[in-house]
Amino acid sequence: MTITLLQLDIVWACPQANREQAEQAILAAPCSDLYVLPEMWSTGFATEPDGIAEKDGASLGWMRQMAARLDAAIAGSIATEADGRFYNRFYFVKPTGETVYYDKHHLFTYGGEHRRYTAGRQKVITEWRGVRFLLQVCYDLRFPIFARNAAEGPDAYDVALYVASWPTSRRAPWDTLLRARAIENQCYVCGVDRVGTDPACDYNGGTALIDAYGKTVAACPDGKACSLTATLDMDGLRAFRKKFPVLEDRD
Repeated sequence: MTITLLQLDIVWACPQANREQAEQAILAAPCSDLYVLPEMWSTGFATEPDGIAEKDGASLGWMRQMAARLDAAIAGSIATEADGRFYNRFYFVKPTGETVYYDKHHLFTYGGEHRRYTAGRQKVITEWRGVRFLLQVCYDLRFPIFARNAAEGPDAYDVALYVASWPTSRRAPWDTLLRARAIENQCYVCGVDRVGTDPACDYNGGTALIDAYGKTVAACPDGKACSLTATLDMDGLRAFRKKFPVLEDRD
């Protein structure tokens, strides 16, 4: 399984520009099974979604087109308006058009996200080319119980995807918690953050792939829009879990 993580400098409230930027970044990257975009990649992190959240499905449609074109999955969250409500919706789109989504469960109350967005209730795990992915968004990273892995069954996964707009001022917890989630859940963790600025915050990235030992497999440089591509060693992960079966002793 080869994954490309995309650390973008998101243009505020401009989906067309962000789709064009994301497409250029994806096409410039090596061929992968999965491409992962940041949180609210098409608009920036908008806690006041009126006039910004998408309701025409254009960015989701673009994700479906790119997935089919590349024979790869495309993942990332979009500020979405549906049925009169707003959602921070993490889409995982497969080349067949199959679309799985997760609505962010832990809304960022400190920033007022909970005032306008509807929280998701369900933990979502999807399988792609034999690998099980847990979908998570930004603030979810601070809540380990919700992301608890299992040795087997419907709650078991191999890779946790955290897409984020995590600001520079809180970078240390981001780096630390990505490693904690990987170690405690014996899984790969992909943390995909943005760079640049929006009306509220500055972002310096921190996009990285962490293995089950808590080691950094690959990382983007700070402060630069870039992509990183890495291959997951699934045989190695399974061997580690068998040799050191931590998940079998979970509460």
